[in-house]
Amino acid sequence: MSSGLPRNLDSLHTAEEELRKKAGHMIAGEPRLQLHLAVTEAAMDLANMLRQFATNDEDLKVVQMLAMRTFNAFGASLKLSLSGYHQNSALVLRDVLETTFLLDLFRGDRSLIERWRFADKKGRMKQFSPVKVREALDTRDGNTSKKRFEMYEMFSELAGHPNMNSHLMMRPEKGSDAVIGPFIEFTTLQAGISEMGRLAVQVGEHLGAFFPAGWGVPSRVVFGKLKLDWFSTFYPKQARPA
Repeated sequence: MSSGLPRNLDSLHTAEEELRKKAGHMIAGEPRLQLHLAVTEAAMDLANMLRQFATNDEDLKVVQMLAMRTFNAFGASLKLSLSGYHQNSALVLRDVLETTFLLDLFRGDRSLIERWRFADKKGRMKQFSPVKVREALDTRDGNTSKKRFEMYEMFSELAGHPNMNSHLMMRPEKGSDAVIGPFIEFTTLQAGISEMGRLAVQVGEHLGAFFPAGWGVPSRVVFGKLKLDWFSTFYPKQARPA
């Protein structure tokens, strides 16, 4: 039965689905990648639970909207990654990174949510542009290492902007030629899923701070356990209670 798509696009989709199976086989043998994906799923579940809370609080509705944005972005990024579009997957993760920083800012000062809601374009750019949000967070935390900038810059260089470094994510192997279309290669897949897990931990932590008391407890418990497992696995010296 015809899908209604042009033949070449139909064939491309078939190839993408085969690559997804290949990626699944790779992940099946890698507990660390499975943990990254488990904590990503848990963060997405938190986003889904938070958006179901009925409220007339317009500030909380903003957070719910941002939560839904992260859910959609994680889903899209994972689909792209498993289908072999690693650069495009990373571009979506940059959106998650920006949203994570904004949630962090609002978590620290909830009065900023209302200011963000009513700001015009000029006002948003003056106080809430990506660079302004990063600078505000660094000032708040006394952070002089510029790690937030470095993370944003990495996503921008490799995926966000056409430049001479952006082709690196189009190469199945270091030193090889760039290829057109999707491909699955373990190192690239691992890098993308690892960054996804790292962002998911942050998203889940920030969203959890906005949950009304008693709401979504089972989901919060699951995330808390996975977060602790994640820190114990990847940052054992920084492991902390959920």
